[in-house]
Amino acid sequence: MTEPARSTAQRKTDALTRLEKDKDLWVATAAGDAPTLVPLSFLWSDPVLYVATVRTNPTAVNIVDSGRARLVLGHTRDVVLIDATGELVENADLPAGSAEAYAAKCGWDPRESTGYRFFRLEPRDIECWRELNEHADRQVMTDGHWLA
Repeated sequence: MTEPARSTAQRKTDALTRLEKDKDLWVATAAGDAPTLVPLSFLWSDPVLYVATVRTNPTAVNIVDSGRARLVLGHTRDVVLIDATGELVENADLPAGSAEAYAAKCGWDPRESTGYRFFRLEPRDIECWRELNEHADRQVMTDGHWLA
């Protein structure tokens, strides 16, 4: 049996909980002929996420080239789908404490690994749904503004 549909406010709360508690998400990018989908650890530092990966891999190149990424938390019956703008952030340009917070949450410090860089991802649109009964009203953020 399908659970009752959650309100927009409840779906926002559930999305924020996942952003705060989950350690990994899927990152999809594309630029030219190089679409990619990879799992990466992340830090939610409201209102942005930080991920780290090797600067020369296709995901990093695509973020730099296109300035966009699609992020997914959860599984097929509890989805948080985020369309975000993205940019490379050199280690020296990270906000104070962000790298340390990332390392504490994710269990490793990208600054200590050769070639790794941080990427700042700013959500622009967020959709959340569990079942078909939430699909029609799945939007919880549009153009960077929460709807609840």
